[in-house]
Amino acid sequence: MLIGYARVSRDKQDLAAQVEGLERLGVDAERIYTDKLTGRTAARPGLQSAIAATREGDTFVVTKLDRLGRSVPDLRDITHDLHARGVALQMAGAIYDPTDPFGKFFLTTLAAVAEFEADMISMRTKEGLAVARAKGRLNGKPPKLSQRQHMKVLTEYESGTTTPGELAQDYGVDRATIYRTIDRAKKMREGSQ
Repeated sequence: MLIGYARVSRDKQDLAAQVEGLERLGVDAERIYTDKLTGRTAARPGLQSAIAATREGDTFVVTKLDRLGRSVPDLRDITHDLHARGVALQMAGAIYDPTDPFGKFFLTTLAAVAEFEADMISMRTKEGLAVARAKGRLNGKPPKLSQRQHMKVLTEYESGTTTPGELAQDYGVDRATIYRTIDRAKKMREGSQ
């Protein structure tokens, strides 16, 4: 049986291309497990469920190795776990055997490249943030609500006629945003006095 796994690093990213790729490789849609979490950790619920669903003789399928993980130790542990269960690892159209010297070399090389790529992305992001901070252009994400809306939310909240949950629904945001909005509005009001 084929068991598929797809992962994206952020909640807003789309898994559709990977899922379609797995289906083209013959994985039944009901046997595809997914995560929307960074690959820097092996503690991913979809990955754990996918591995748990495998049985001896199954094939674990990913479209690319970096979808399985981005660190050499984690990838080594995952591939060894699969091998110990008697499960083959398939990336795209090829099956890799971690006990075969060529397969082991190839997997280790791909894992090192994936880890290097993740490290480079992290380094470039940190450098970009430092440059933006130095230029005074980085203050976090802009608020979802305008200043005028901030004051309206605070007024409605302080009136006691509506709950944060109702305000979140009215303004099309989550409750955490409402709480941040209330805090910002209070600071704006204090600053103007």
